Amino acid sequence: MSPSPDTAAAVSAFMALSRFVIANGMEDAVHHAFRERPHLVDIAKGFVRMEVLNPRERPEEIWLLTYWTDEQSYLVWHRSHDYREAYEGIPKGLKLVPKSAEILLFDYVAH
Repeated sequence: MSPSPDTAAAVSAFMALSRFVIANGMEDAVHHAFRERPHLVDIAKGFVRMEVLNPRERPEEIWLLTYWTDEQSYLVWHRSHDYREAYEGIPKGLKLVPKSAEILLFDYVAH
């Protein structure tokens, strides 16, 4: 049985995973910044949801997983003024492990 059109429209077709590693012990400040984020992405066209994850065995590593209806919506957001404004909440003095920041793009397959 295939999903109804309403259910199918709510399913993400595209995900982006941003990953970075904190170099200077500011994990708590980064966690706080994500909890208090301005939620600018929440109203972006095509945005479904966001999850911020922290692997237990690597507390200095952060994964930011965003779900989108389509890749184009993500690309428009990623190039937008609101995207740059959303990152103004990054804690001052934050240092990342060199070359640790990466973005991985995923297509939805099944759940």
